[in-house]
Parts: sequence; C-alpha cells; structure tokens
Amino acid sequence: MKENKITDSIIYIGVDDKEMDLFENQYITPNGVSYNSYVILDDKIAILDTVDDRKTDEWFKKLEEVLKEKEPNYLIVSHMEPDHSANIEKLANKYPNMKVIATLQAHKMISQFFEMNLGDRAITVSEGNTINLGKHELQFIMAPMVHWPEVMFTYDKTDKVLFSADGFGKFGTLDTDEDWDCEARRYYFNIVGKYGANVQAVLKKAANLDIKTICPLHGSILDKNLEHYINKYDIWSKYEPEDEGVFIAYASIHGNTEKAAKKMAEILKQKGAKKVVLADLARSDMAEAIEDAFRYSKLVVASSTYNMGIFTWMEHFLLSLKAKNYQNRTVGIIENGFWGPVGGKLMEEMFTNMKDISICEPLITIKSAMKQENIVEMEKLADELIK
Repeated sequence: MKENKITDSIIYIGVDDKEMDLFENQYITPNGVSYNSYVILDDKIAILDTVDDRKTDEWFKKLEEVLKEKEPNYLIVSHMEPDHSANIEKLANKYPNMKVIATLQAHKMISQFFEMNLGDRAITVSEGNTINLGKHELQFIMAPMVHWPEVMFTYDKTDKVLFSADGFGKFGTLDTDEDWDCEARRYYFNIVGKYGANVQAVLKKAANLDIKTICPLHGSILDKNLEHYINKYDIWSKYEPEDEGVFIAYASIHGNTEKAAKKMAEILKQKGAKKVVLADLARSDMAEAIEDAFRYSKLVVASSTYNMGIFTWMEHFLLSLKAKNYQNRTVGIIENGFWGPVGGKLMEEMFTNMKDISICEPLITIKSAMKQENIVEMEKLADELIK
C-alpha cells in the first residue's frame, strides 16, 4: 500500500491509536490498534466506515485531504461498534446530502447511538444488493454475528476488494512489524470466536468471489498470499486444532500446583510431545491463554482448590473458554487441595458443558505437594495425551 492507496481509486484514511492499552477495555494491546476507514473515488464517492471518537480530528483531516472539497455521496456502514461508527452523526451533519447505506439492523442501531433521523437519506440493503458508483460496482454481503448482528461485508467487483468489517482483523497499528497469525488469532478467538458457524457461512459466500485484496476494519491490508489468511479463518471457525501440541494452563496459590504443571510439561517433552506450552494464568495475558487453548490440539488444566471451588484465575479461564465456544479438544486435569481437593471435579463439570470435550484419565489429585505417586499418574496421563 503506497501513499495510503489500495488501488488508484481506493484510498485508506484510517488512523493508528498507539495510546490504546485495553481494546474493548479488556484485551491488552501492547502495540495499539488501527481503526481502518476507506474512500472510493468515482463518479460518486463512497466512504466505508468512520473511526473511534478518540481519533475524530485526525480522521476528518485525512478525509478532507482526499475529498479535496468534493462531497461524498455515500457512507457505507459495515459495523456499528463505536470504534467504527462514532463519527456517523458528525459526518452526516457535515455533508447533509450524503446518504447512509447499512443493513436494517444497523439503521436501528444508528437511532440508538445518535439523536438523529436520517429520513430519506437512509438506504437499507440486504444480501446481494448492489450500488453503482460509476466504474465501481459494490455488492453487499450479509455477515450477521461476525461478530454483531448488523454486520455486512462490501465487495468491490471492479478492483476485486473485499471490505470485511471485523473479519480478518488483528490487534496492532499498521506500522507495527509483527507476526499476523499471532495477533490475528488472539483477536479472532477473543472477539469473534464464539460465532464460528457464522464465519463459516460468510466464508462460503466469499469463496464465490474473485478477491485480490482484503480490507478489514482493524489491522493489516491483505493483498498477498490470501489463501493463508482464508485458510486460518477456515480452521479457526471450524474449531479445529491449528497445531499439534499440549497447552498447560495452571493456577497456583503457593507454588505447588505450578511445580506439578512444570513436571507435567517435562514428562510430555520426554515422551515426545511435538510442542508443549505453559501459562501461569495469574501472570499471563488471559486473551493469549484463550488463543493458545484454541491453537493446540490438547489442553491440560492444573488448579488449586480455593474456598471449596476452583482457584480464581482458572475459573475465569474456563468461563472464558465456554463463552468463546471452546470445543473439539482432549483435556487432562490436575487438581490440588490442602484439606478438601474438589477443584478437579468442578473443572470436569465445567468441561462437560462444552461441546465434544474428551477428558483423559487419570484425573490427578495432589494433596498439598506433589509426591512420587502423582508423578506416576502424570506419566499415565501423558501417555493418554500423546497417543
């Protein structure tokens, strides 16, 4: 992308937010985030989405530099989450002849977010509807629950560009040099992950399109090796393991459960596990722990019992997995308790409420500190996990 040009007539006017530390006030963003917005310059001019109100002035400046005193004919609203829609009312007031194109549900949300009535300026579109800008013909593709119900994609038939709303997005600003897979995976499973079936539905629609460039609302513009990104989304949305390996997540109070988790990792490596990854849930980025639970084919959870329940960090982790629709995995369980170890049973119950989870035997119970008999049981559990 040179000088913010995606093609000769599609211009990027998004902005980077390097000060953003918590996306949606819950996900750590060490490299900030981008709010992507686009303009199509043609006989009629279309703007695709606005940006978060944190970056209103910067965005309007970029827009005005591209428009060069021309007035836009359309605003296309892909997604009504405030980091993309915050400036709809200001834009509509600035350009009173501009029409707003959105789904029916998005138009309802506009009236919820803003004190404005678009009247005959509102254009409602549905699956397969098109609009002609001159040289560019745009087709609208419904993508409900990816990840809000009003979402739609826009496909530019002329330049073969798919504007994919939050689909194919990632954390990190556009000038951040980092691995796409890692931050896109963390973004996907924490933001979109619950709605795999909906992602599959829109992927099937996209398979019928000739796509040269994918323009998401967050993160990199994708114009090379598109098969890689589409394949990742296909795997993720089917809840299939991406990599063979064991992810061990542990929640330890005084360090004894941590020692057991590390011993489990050592045994698995000795027995030839392809990949073993450890996470201390009390100190790890929870969103990254969720990402790794989905990434690997096997999961081991090790937790202390706490107040006759599951230790806080593990409970949060398991509730988050359930909320993200965790499924189709093999799981091993290690519990620890000083006088009444019940965490294992409770963790097992939480997994029974998830889809297609296979619990490996034995369920290992440690009483205060790991003993030799526990190590023997870990050997058996490792055999079950890697067979």
